[in-house]
This record gives sequence, C-alpha cells and structure tokens, in this order.
Amino acid sequence: MRPKLFALLFLLTAVFLQAQKMGVVDTNYILDRLPDYKSASQRLDAQVRTWQTELQNMQDKYEKMRSAFENEKVLLVGEQLRLREAELKSAEQELKNLIAARFGNTGEINKLRANLVTPFQDQIWNAIKTVADRYSLGIVLDKSNNISVILLDKKFDYTDRVLDILLKDQKNKPKQEASATENAGRPVIENKKRPAADAKSRFQMETMETKSTK
Repeated sequence: MRPKLFALLFLLTAVFLQAQKMGVVDTNYILDRLPDYKSASQRLDAQVRTWQTELQNMQDKYEKMRSAFENEKVLLVGEQLRLREAELKSAEQELKNLIAARFGNTGEINKLRANLVTPFQDQIWNAIKTVADRYSLGIVLDKSNNISVILLDKKFDYTDRVLDILLKDQKNKPKQEASATENAGRPVIENKKRPAADAKSRFQMETMETKSTK
C-alpha cells in the first residue's frame, strides 16, 4: 500500500511541475552586480578589517603578557603570583569576549552582513515577481539558496532579466531624486483671489450709483 501511495504522490508532483512553467535565478550573482550593494559591502569590509586589526593587536598584547608571565613565573610567589595569574586570565577572557562579540555566529559581523542584504531583498523579490508575471512563471528557484542545479538550460535562467530590472530602477532613482529636489527648491506661487468687498463697501457703492442715476 505504501509504495503505491509514494508512486501516486510522485506522479501527482510530476504532473504539477509539468503544468507549471519554471525559472531559475541566482540572487548571489545579482547582489554582486548591484552598485549600491557593492558600495555597502565595501564599507562593511573596511569595518571588518579595522576590527581584525584591533583583534590582532589584542592577541599580540596577550601573547606578550603570557610569555612574560611564563618567563617570570618561577620568581613569583604568594600574592604576586596570584595577581599576575588573575591579570593573564582577565586578558584571555577579554580576548575571547571580543572574538565572540565581533566574529562569533551571533556577532556583529554576521548581524551587519544580514542587515546589509535586507534592504535589497525586497527589491530583488519585486523584480523576480515582475519577471515571473511577465513570463508566466509558476515556480522560481534560487540556485544560490542551497539548491544544487546540475544542469540548467539557459532558457530557464532568468537571472539577467531580474538584474536588468534592478539596474534600470537604480539608474532612474537619481533622476527621480534630482527632480524631487528641483521641485522642492521652486517657490510655491499661490493663486490669490482678490478679496470680495465687505457689506459696507458694497452698500456705499450702490448708494453712489443710485445718486448718479438720479
């Protein structure tokens, strides 16, 4: 019974996939070719290099402290020995804390990289949705998202089409911003209407006209 059920599910899945037009994109390829992403990524890399230098300096300082302690250990007794051991242990813990805070799985670097990608995810999704609607795609796979694609016919790869949409949007963005800035700098010309005469003025005008007629 169970083999028949599996065979039926496989058949239904195959029929469903055949009924759907499929496309594949590579979001990593797209990200690497977005100028805004590359610029932000370069800034992040510069920050990472700064932190790596900071970590290296701290490691060098700790190694010197540890080497000095090992060389002088035989000369230390009592409170002096305990004090130096405590200092070395504190420096070691500080080094471990820095590594975890900056370079750990939940460290600042991973958080910054996640935040770096986030603003572009919606843009890429919208571009993929546009391409999917334009080419009537029922399924779109991301081959950079842990999906092994052994063989891919070029006609099923819509990566460049998605990238074209994103690049056009980025080219149009400065024009839109410049237009908005230009309009913001223009003075607002109000169409002021001439205020109507009050009741007293109208009464005086009517009285003068009546006398003139007489």
